[in-house]
Amino acid sequence: MRSLIPWRWKEVPNVPDNALTEFRKEVDDLFNNFFGNADWLPGTYFNRGFTPVFDVSETDEDILIKAELPGIDPKDIEVNLTGNTITVKGEKKEEREEKGENMHRVERSFGSFSRSLTLPCDVKQDNIEANFKHGVLNLKLPKSESSRKRSIKIDVK
Repeated sequence: MRSLIPWRWKEVPNVPDNALTEFRKEVDDLFNNFFGNADWLPGTYFNRGFTPVFDVSETDEDILIKAELPGIDPKDIEVNLTGNTITVKGEKKEEREEKGENMHRVERSFGSFSRSLTLPCDVKQDNIEANFKHGVLNLKLPKSESSRKRSIKIDVK
């Protein structure tokens, strides 16, 4: 009987795999963008804080961490290692010079910060190297012998 009824395949327009997720994202974007750049909202300026960014990489022998800390004096930085967790603390102090200068906008952030990272393996605590140059903190954490990859040649007979 079906063969007697004319039937054509209709292409369905591009519908995302998960339409509900897409809809939720659009609604979230609508609410997030409703006020535009919301710097004028109460509390927006005061809730800003300085948060440094980190790059973490690994070689066979070391874990390398780079932290961008522009405008911070090295004596205001503290690095601690407790177990597998390394913590970098410090403070970026606000510079103020008020000699007839009228501020129209302040976008730089200031304040104290603390970032903790869990390391992927054990490190030799006594051999950690740290240097600070051009606003970048470089940490070199040598892996412990048990954490290093070892290759053993096995003869196949």
